[in-house]
This record gives sequence, structure tokens and C-alpha cells, in this order.
Amino acid sequence: MTRRVPICIYISSLTISLLLALPLSAQRQEPLVEVNDSTPLLNGFAVSADLFGLVQSIVSDYGQYEGALRVNLRDKYFPIIELGIGRASHDDEVTLISYSSRAPYGRIGLDLNLMKDKHDDYRIYGGLRYGFSSFKFDLSHPGVTDPVWGNVAEYNAKGVKCNYHWAEAVAGVDAKIWGPIHLGWSVRYRKRLAYSCGDIGNAWYVPGYGKNGSTRLGGTFNISIDI
Repeated sequence: MTRRVPICIYISSLTISLLLALPLSAQRQEPLVEVNDSTPLLNGFAVSADLFGLVQSIVSDYGQYEGALRVNLRDKYFPIIELGIGRASHDDEVTLISYSSRAPYGRIGLDLNLMKDKHDDYRIYGGLRYGFSSFKFDLSHPGVTDPVWGNVAEYNAKGVKCNYHWAEAVAGVDAKIWGPIHLGWSVRYRKRLAYSCGDIGNAWYVPGYGKNGSTRLGGTFNISIDI
């Protein structure tokens, strides 16, 4: 009996000490509950214009006029609609074939903000697009003279109807310049999904997609305004 009493007292004292230490330990631990994101789901809109396509249309024989509407969802996800008008007027010096086209196009997609701090004024993003254009083009040629009969065989095709579907992988940056004004650029890799141009074959230029047979890389340089 003389040995059991000290052991019971020791166990009781240790239990009381542990119980008293638990509240102090709980106060020192950091809370495990995550802080809720207070950013609203719909956090604004932005309208933009592509300056690269505008300059390209002025200095070359093809280009586009393009604007976009981007929706801001919690500074993380950015659904976007891009609409424009593409035009081409090209004369081939070798084949003497003239090509002309002017038609609207559209793209729809989603960008993802890849910055660790999604509320930063600078954004790095990646995204995807689906593009579509239904357009017509004209082909003309001065004609080929028959070496035997001397007749001139003209080659003309007016109002050739085409449909074009493609996908784009997008990577870009966006920076706040002053107030609601942003500047940004993007690099795009395009992949044709489906097309139809009747019996003529491929169109020389597709509005919103670019020249057929050239590189699949493209880009934009945008100025945008937050709303």
C-alpha cells in the first residue's frame, strides 16, 4: 500500500498539468481555417483594341481591325470575346493572280491569371480560344493566251464562299499603365480544325486567322480600359 499512493499522486499531478497546458498550447498554434476570398465573383469588365492588327493592315496587304470584351472573375479567370473585321488585297507578282477579301470573324475563350498574387497590377496569363469566320473572296487573272489559236482564257472567281474553324493557345502579359488603362501583348499558336472553300481549295487569307501556308504563330498588342 505504501508504494501505490505516491504513484497515484504522481499520475494525478501529471494529468492536471497536461489539462492546464492544453489551453496555452492552443493559444500558440496558428488557426487552420483559411481566410475567405473577399473578391467578388464579377469584378469588372475591360474593353480593348488590337494595335498590331491595325498597323499590319496599314503597312501590308492584309490585316484586321479587332476589339475585345473581357470579364474579370475574382481576378483569376477572364472569359473573353474577340470580334473583328479582316481584309486582304494581294497581287501575286509571279502568278499575276489578285486576291481580295473582307469579312468579320470572332473568337471566344478563357484566360487564366498565372500570377501568385492575383490582385497584382501586372498579370501573366495563359488561355485558349475557338475562332470562326464565314467569308467570301475574289480571284482574278489577266488571262492566258492560247499559243495555237491566240484566244485569251481568263480566270476569275467571284464570291467564293468559305467557312473556317480554328483553335488558339495563348500566352501573354498585361500591365497597368495609368488608372484604368492597361497595355499588353500576347503570342498565339493557331491550329486549323475544319474548313470548307468549295472546289477552289484553300483561301490565301482567312479573316482572324491570317495567311494560309505561313507560320501558325501570331500575336496581338492591346490597349485596354477597365470598366
